[in-house]
Amino acid sequence: MSLYFETSHQSLNKYGEELCGDKVEILKTDKEAIIVLSDGLGSGVKANILASLTSRIVASMLKEGADIVDVIETIASTLPVCSERHVAYSTFTILRISEDGEAYIAEYDNPEIVILRNGQPLPLEKHQVVVAGKTIKESTVKLQPDDICVMFSDGVVHAGVGKLLNLGWQHKNVLEYLERSYKKDISAYTMQRLLLMACDNLYMGKPGDDTTVAVCKLRTPCVAHIMVGPPIDSANDERVVRELLESDGKKIVCGGTTSQIVSRISGRPLDVSLNYVCPDIPPTAQIEGIDLVTEGVITLGKALEHIRRYQSGQIGRENALHYQKDGASQLAQMLIEQCTGAQFIVGRALNPAHQNTDLPLNLNLKLRLVTEIARYLRMMDKQVTVKYI
Repeated sequence: MSLYFETSHQSLNKYGEELCGDKVEILKTDKEAIIVLSDGLGSGVKANILASLTSRIVASMLKEGADIVDVIETIASTLPVCSERHVAYSTFTILRISEDGEAYIAEYDNPEIVILRNGQPLPLEKHQVVVAGKTIKESTVKLQPDDICVMFSDGVVHAGVGKLLNLGWQHKNVLEYLERSYKKDISAYTMQRLLLMACDNLYMGKPGDDTTVAVCKLRTPCVAHIMVGPPIDSANDERVVRELLESDGKKIVCGGTTSQIVSRISGRPLDVSLNYVCPDIPPTAQIEGIDLVTEGVITLGKALEHIRRYQSGQIGRENALHYQKDGASQLAQMLIEQCTGAQFIVGRALNPAHQNTDLPLNLNLKLRLVTEIARYLRMMDKQVTVKYI
């Protein structure tokens, strides 16, 4: 089975700078993922140009089949020379992973990549190759589902210098932090946010260097199939329900009428819970073979709030989802942490409680909620489709 590459990256600009001197380039195909993190010399505009050119050249050439020697020689002959230091200098880390987990890593003067397997660092055998006067460290490794690859610029290991820490956050300290933060179901986004915010705290909100974290987590593909609302033509009810029941991955039903249709066509009873875990959110229900059954618009609205807070980077928000058992929290947790993508099957039958017939269809509350949830999931690197019926 082909692996799914869940990626996330973000940067902190050096205090007082409008542009970041680090750049992450990610290229994905059905067969592989190429991730390049480049750190330009200095900071500001010059560093941003150097890092942007480096990351783009490296990723594009590797995608077209060039080897590392050709890539480095091209960079050496292409990068502009700094007028002050008279050098063209940009460090980088390259991670290239094929669909079967075979990974190639090349590092030039960046902090060493960290690969976690079951929360423990995976040792890498490295050999050096000198190209155009630059010493490149290369390694290959066979990665597995749930492995997490963490790449970062030297702003991470410099965090706290001259402030909370005399010598900064050393690589071994970063490694210890990543081990403590690891959970089997942690997402690439959460790991990236935790590490970056820890750096920001050590810098006391005023980073002394551009600081970038890029994370790739290997996942076994798991798509959530979410049926929201009944089809506009009831003659399609059975076909849509059969498609849902026969799909792989997580099966989710949102809406009271929708859950009754699924129960009727599947011949499986609908058992509604009378336990209101949260007074603001309707209770869930159970149908054999369906992973989650919830109410419709209210639950979707609350789930969207959770997903929006999560995406905004509020530390602790993802942990809170684990302790809340209402339908909205379960839906958000399932979409964020358990699934690599989502397919929404949205029925266009009108619900008088939520539809003003004087408004055009695109303002329908249900459709807008699904559209917003899909948008935020795509921002988390999820593969999302929305099908209207």
